[in-house]
Amino acid sequence: MTINLIAALLLLASATHALTPEQSDLINKAGNSSVEVERYEHLISLSQLTDLDPQLNSDLAKLLPAVDLWANEREHWQHENRRVRRRFLSGYYSQNYPPEIQKDSPLYPIWAMYRGRMKIQQPIQSGNLKSDPVKRAEYYGEGRRLLRIAKQAFPENRLVRMYLDETFPWPALNPVDRDAPEWANLQRETLEKLRHIIVWWIETRQAPDGSLGGGWGDDVEIWRTWTPVLIGFEDSVVVQGQTNIAEGLFSQPHMEGGYTSRMTDVEHTGEDSGDTNTSMMHLRPDDPIWQQRAVRIFELYRDLWSGRNERGQLQFRSTYFTATEVSDSSQLACDTVYHPRAVQPSLLYWQRTADPEMTRVFSDWIRTWVDATSRSERGKPAGIIPSAIHWPNGDIGGLGEHWWDPQNHSEPTLYRWPSAMGMMTNTMLLASHMTGDASFLDPVRSMAEARARYLKNPVENPEPGTEAWCASRMGIAPTLAKYRQLTGDPEFDDLLMKDANGYVRFRLTGDRSHLVEGLDRSAAAFRINRASYMEEVRWTDRQLAFNGNYANDYADPTLPRPNLSALYASVTGDFGGALYFPMNTVRWKTHSRDIGALVTSAGKANFQAELYHFGPERRDMGAELYLLDSGAYEMTLTNTVTGTSTSSTVTVSGPRTAVSFSLDSRQLHTLSLRRQ
Repeated sequence: MTINLIAALLLLASATHALTPEQSDLINKAGNSSVEVERYEHLISLSQLTDLDPQLNSDLAKLLPAVDLWANEREHWQHENRRVRRRFLSGYYSQNYPPEIQKDSPLYPIWAMYRGRMKIQQPIQSGNLKSDPVKRAEYYGEGRRLLRIAKQAFPENRLVRMYLDETFPWPALNPVDRDAPEWANLQRETLEKLRHIIVWWIETRQAPDGSLGGGWGDDVEIWRTWTPVLIGFEDSVVVQGQTNIAEGLFSQPHMEGGYTSRMTDVEHTGEDSGDTNTSMMHLRPDDPIWQQRAVRIFELYRDLWSGRNERGQLQFRSTYFTATEVSDSSQLACDTVYHPRAVQPSLLYWQRTADPEMTRVFSDWIRTWVDATSRSERGKPAGIIPSAIHWPNGDIGGLGEHWWDPQNHSEPTLYRWPSAMGMMTNTMLLASHMTGDASFLDPVRSMAEARARYLKNPVENPEPGTEAWCASRMGIAPTLAKYRQLTGDPEFDDLLMKDANGYVRFRLTGDRSHLVEGLDRSAAAFRINRASYMEEVRWTDRQLAFNGNYANDYADPTLPRPNLSALYASVTGDFGGALYFPMNTVRWKTHSRDIGALVTSAGKANFQAELYHFGPERRDMGAELYLLDSGAYEMTLTNTVTGTSTSSTVTVSGPRTAVSFSLDSRQLHTLSLRRQ
């Protein structure tokens, strides 16, 4: 639709409906507002006028319920429609919602604003839509066409303009402190913005039952983007918000068996217990309730979900299972690299306790994957970890035509190679660490070698399923980084310098430019389009996906995508992530405001960090240290500005050691512990 035609339609609408000045003013205010509640209030005021044209009144009656659902989200969590209750942010989305109104209506551009945003949000969420060029173009194209109608009528609406490729600055929440190191200013900038986002979600969208409006299966995933604050610090508001999610989920009837009773694929059945139980084992490591739930999941794997295949190897029997049954469908009968999600809390419990039964069972399972990696079968190159192993024959892949596309779920992109490869490679590293058996790392090494060969001699448009194709798509660096942190072995340093985040490259070289680059990349994405992380998010597992899944295709391919890996790593000292085989060395026992905390060295016998407190008063705080071997340590806190130091002796006798200290205002400190 051309701009001239749009303008003509608007003129026709005004003439046809003969709006009064008051009616016209309310519609203009509603359409130009970038605040949903304001728009709703203006339209409510319009509906209360007694002189409305009958057709305009009818159009308003169709439109208002949709505006109400968008503006007053949390109030609808108890809606009689259970689907809307579970997903009050988007449970009402459909191809025909809101009901279409006449194109000559003065309200049509507002209708187009809602339908257009709904069309665009759906591929942002759905992998099936996003990965299909035809469907993606259809949804995005129609959404953008409708939003151009809205923009023409209401040019002041910033939300519409954001969808149509404009970027709006999100200023820093604090001024730059010129006395602070560059890394500390960048850390603070991102931590403050991230906490702002998290607290907004908790205070604005969290319902009384702990849900956030995206549906439980998506809500439980949101903690993954919260980890720099949630795992790095002791922030009471954030901790309580996550606790509400976890406890609310486990109070649902479908979780009575300790795992979901709803039959679907492992990516979705595993998230309810995997995300909540794992996050709470970070926040409440001594709580027997969460420990027992982790053990329960292990028992389900051992006694129900797994079996010996025709090769005599232990594996999951299906991609589909619940707390009480396993699907008997041959099409779905695959173990996949996504399956660590189902036993995620059990893997963390195993890591912490070295439970011998878990060692026996989990190592037996991972040996199945080591063997499958070594085989060249169905066109899979030897040394490449498959995305799936079929049951009961133990063959590579599923019943799909290609080894790399098992076709074991209605959303096939989830399990196409490489799928969730990092879950499996981290679990292989964990198995090697827990057993002392280096052979569990053979697949990781062979994958790293394939990646190195590809980077040395890249292949343009490699054939799917070939080694070069796999090497061009694999993300092996986070596991290699954890291996480097765990062992100190520099075997993969060349590859890490190409693929790892800026914090890891800083730790390998001591060059702070890598650190600053990584932290600046984290901060850059939060310098624009605040609403894309909050008000406009309709699916909670896509909280940070607006740029990567949509805006990069239209506004600017270089728009920064939120990537918080360097931020989390610098705060905790973990070279990788918190989800599988977490190796966070420290949790700072203080809130995440006005602080910079950089782990500069951490091993079994030493720990060192730099700390900068931005606040005006002296700050009392502490730390909980996780990876130090038992023994007596000298702890030294040094003010690098004044040169003054305080020392004390700390005894490490278990996996968590608490220390306390105070920081002077706006002065850089170093904290170190060394075994005596």
